[in-house]
Amino acid sequence: SLRPHVHWAQRHRELYLRVELSDVQHPDIAITDNVLRFKAQGHGAKGDNIYEFQIEFLEPVEPKPVCRVTQRQLNITVQKKESNWWERLTKQEKRPLFLAPDFDRWLDESDAEMELKEKEEEKINKMKIESRVPKDPFRHLKKGYLVMYNLVQFLGFSWIFANMTVRLFILGKSFYDTFHTVADMMYFCQTLALMEIVNSLIGLVRSPLIPAVMQVFGRNFILFVVLGSLEEMQSKPVVFFVFYFWSIIELFRYPYYMLSCIDIEWKPLTWLRYTAWIPLYPLGGLAEAVCIIQSIPIFSETGKFSLGLPNPLNVTIQFPFLLQIYLIVLFLG
Repeated sequence: SLRPHVHWAQRHRELYLRVELSDVQHPDIAITDNVLRFKAQGHGAKGDNIYEFQIEFLEPVEPKPVCRVTQRQLNITVQKKESNWWERLTKQEKRPLFLAPDFDRWLDESDAEMELKEKEEEKINKMKIESRVPKDPFRHLKKGYLVMYNLVQFLGFSWIFANMTVRLFILGKSFYDTFHTVADMMYFCQTLALMEIVNSLIGLVRSPLIPAVMQVFGRNFILFVVLGSLEEMQSKPVVFFVFYFWSIIELFRYPYYMLSCIDIEWKPLTWLRYTAWIPLYPLGGLAEAVCIIQSIPIFSETGKFSLGLPNPLNVTIQFPFLLQIYLIVLFLG
């Protein structure tokens, strides 16, 4: 049988074997009666063949090796039953020809003891640091509140998204009745979103305060001032796009935060949470800008929210002028 080149190194608690085989397929690795038996298909010194070897260890080891296959090699980690330093790897005194030291990982006994000591000191220092941090008696209560908050927001925006999708794409309803259909739920969710500012302000979450204020008040300005105060705006198609982009973003954001509260990470959700906003935020900002542009003539005609100062100034602060400034700030943001 063909034997691959095997390199070995040790620490007080572990043995490391590096098998020089690339493109390994179907590795069969087992430890029985303190003997490691290896057999696998791979590309080695004799080309693409089946390679095998066996090693009888000097002292007892655990019977469950850990194997990690890469494209270039195969790594095996074996735990010693007792933490000590071996004078050699195999029970036989003469080293097998296929076996050689792994100089990339090789340490002598004194160096290994220093490494072990450093790890123990690092572990002790970490425990000391953790012990100095005062335990928060309300930690579980805070986590429970954050989980419930993010869950309620997720359910609210999911209802908005599902309602709009079903009405438009399945029932064939128009864009024009979006506001009257989902406005109450959007009012609820965006009012509840004020708690994100409070959470950041009191340090309950690590989110910076200023971005939270800008996002929450920016949306609430569009919802309550521009759309909520003008009936003429409530039947425009742009409302659908504003609400749709807002709800899609939150379908990923709130579940991500909710799982983070209980130390769970789902990688596809993490990717979506940090990737979906790249197109959705500009699209949402564009929809908000269109909404403001369409509302400026209505505010100019009605004079709503325009402020006339008393004499002798006799100056009127036109609300459409403030909206134009807000547009500039929106695009800069």
